[in-house]
Amino acid sequence: MTPLSEFIFLSVLGSIFTLIVSTPWRPWLMKRLSQHTIPSFNLFKGFTRSGIVFSDSTNTHNSTGAFNKQKLDTIHDLSDCHEVASSFSTLVQQDGAGCWPPRSNHNENTWPACLQAYKDIYHEMAPLLPAENASLDDNINERRIFEFRSRFVQLLSQKVDLAEVQRLLQAADAGRWDVFPRDAYNGFYCCVAWCRHAYRWASIPVVRLAQLEKSIALPMELVTPWNSMQSHFGLDSESGNNMSNLVLNFNPAGGYALKINTGLSTLIQSSEEEFARIFQEVEVLGVPIYCSIVESIVAYARGDKESCLEHVRDIKGQLRPLLSSYYDRVHDAKIAKSVWLSRVQGFYAWGVGHQNNTNGEWEKFDGLSGNQVLLFQALDAFLGLEAYLPRLIQERNVPLLQRRFCKVVKKHAFRGQLADEGVDGKIKKEFEDIVKRLRVFRSAHRTRAKVYLTQPAPERLPMTAGKSLLKEDMDQSLLFLDQFMVGRLQQTV
Repeated sequence: MTPLSEFIFLSVLGSIFTLIVSTPWRPWLMKRLSQHTIPSFNLFKGFTRSGIVFSDSTNTHNSTGAFNKQKLDTIHDLSDCHEVASSFSTLVQQDGAGCWPPRSNHNENTWPACLQAYKDIYHEMAPLLPAENASLDDNINERRIFEFRSRFVQLLSQKVDLAEVQRLLQAADAGRWDVFPRDAYNGFYCCVAWCRHAYRWASIPVVRLAQLEKSIALPMELVTPWNSMQSHFGLDSESGNNMSNLVLNFNPAGGYALKINTGLSTLIQSSEEEFARIFQEVEVLGVPIYCSIVESIVAYARGDKESCLEHVRDIKGQLRPLLSSYYDRVHDAKIAKSVWLSRVQGFYAWGVGHQNNTNGEWEKFDGLSGNQVLLFQALDAFLGLEAYLPRLIQERNVPLLQRRFCKVVKKHAFRGQLADEGVDGKIKKEFEDIVKRLRVFRSAHRTRAKVYLTQPAPERLPMTAGKSLLKEDMDQSLLFLDQFMVGRLQQTV
């Protein structure tokens, strides 16, 4: 069996197993299995755009959330025993508002009054962002961009009391989370990030004229709160990031909040949402992996190698449904190849910058990248692999507490200390299997990425969100990207 066919088989098996073990039907299913009388049913019947819903209306978001809470509570109880548990618990309690994925409150009616104007402006500007048909005329695009930004500036100046917003952010900086709850802070951070990216591009699809801009002067209503919140998260990029624009763009019930393509076809809107859900689900399904990483490190430090073996084995098993969730979405039936490049990907890019006041050099900021995903950074650290993102890019785009967690994981990673025999040898074999799964995933992702990136988008130049403008020739651009992906694949050993 080839690695790819093995992965496909394990993905399907893992998905079915996840359906069984994560629902209230488990006892009934186990009983029927023992009686060898399993009724036939449609495997696709329970799938909806918002998740997996069974005929009794039980949403796995709730059951998974309850399971994850138990795991997080276990790690919290270990926080006084080891710094890796303390680091992860701090991340969850602070950036996550006591939950992971982070709790993000998008109900603006519960926000402090001075922030509600931002959501009102989002509701007014969102339908103006997407164009039903992309124009290839620079004059038309220039006028459209100017009109969109002008309206945005007008609404911000009319509706936002920036002094009140500053006072509220200063209260948060002082730890006054009673007046500005962390979950509302996360929701507002996401809202400002959306507004900044909307202002940056002023049109979806992204057009060549906007791509060629070198710098952009954003309104102070989008600069002041952004700088404050970026400082809070230990970041200094002008662009949004994986956490601000994707993971935090879901409410506690799992609903998709801020939209790019408001008012357009179902195909476009569903493709946009399915893409965003990849990043949210990675964190949902990643919670048991984070916890097992912590537990395995604690067990190894205590000399309890049998428990360590079980926790490392759990990581291998937990990777199955997590990677399956990626493959369940990244195909044309869920994320349409015909719309993703032009209608979704461009919004998450950035590609402008400013002159550094200290050294006089020009600093350009890139946008979102899958390499910012915490789960894969933590796994790489646990496996003892070098970080893919350079330190500067991490400091711009990966929140401080996430960086600290990965640093502590790397510090206590024990794979390189294992012997070949006994329990050590068994643990080492589990590590090898984890690496194999990651290699298959990265190889398959390389193939699928090419398919989506080669779709026609005549209104724009070749660009990725994470690396901004590429070569003008698409073949050269793909070769450039492929070198990065091949390099990471070769490092996954």
